[in-house]
Amino acid sequence: MIALATDLTSEGDLYRQLPNEAASFHVTRVAFENPTTLENLRKMSPRLTAAAALLAPLQPLRAICFSCTAASVVIGESEVRAAIQKTAGKVPVVTPASASLAAFVTLGAQRIAVLTPYTLATSKPMAAYFARHEVDVTRFECLGLDDDRNMALVSRQTIFDAAIAADTPEAQALFLSCTSLPAIGVIADIERRVGKPVVTSNQASAWAMARLGGFTDHRPARYGRLFEHALPAHTFGEAA
Repeated sequence: MIALATDLTSEGDLYRQLPNEAASFHVTRVAFENPTTLENLRKMSPRLTAAAALLAPLQPLRAICFSCTAASVVIGESEVRAAIQKTAGKVPVVTPASASLAAFVTLGAQRIAVLTPYTLATSKPMAAYFARHEVDVTRFECLGLDDDRNMALVSRQTIFDAAIAADTPEAQALFLSCTSLPAIGVIADIERRVGKPVVTSNQASAWAMARLGGFTDHRPARYGRLFEHALPAHTFGEAA
């Protein structure tokens, strides 16, 4: 995993969701400066190659995750992949955005409701990203935060209430964006309440990483319905 220097959530979330008795998990960091604006997110692009170089000596790796949803959308997934693979080789590159799209395909969800902790300006590229990939957003709600360290402090109850408020009858799934948002612990509660799948940035990333790592039977029920499913073939360019 390449985590942001300011990240307080995604590393711990991935540890909790992976089969720790069998998985080998390594983390490096990439410099990031708040506030979480489009300009600051874009600044990470040239830094990813150096960050990936710190993971390259650990080869062979089954996958590398760049753990920032908004940055992967703003920078562009092809640019993120190229920057990482420049030093890490042709390892599959997971982003929370691409993992979430794979989750929607797997779950058969073409209409989703979205909750982000970001400001509206930072959230808009996310809405455009889903539209480009033919995923209809029935409602898009933002908490209006501009510092990812504050996003990491959002309470469980606030996440639950905001997710319920973001849901619509037409939505086939809920998406809770942002790797800083501590949302995985409330997934099961939201699913019970709304009766539909919940996908979060860190959950989708962990699901993709687990499947790419060969853990096809890893199904931690407390982290949602998504873990009941396989990863769509060749989603991240993995070998046949």
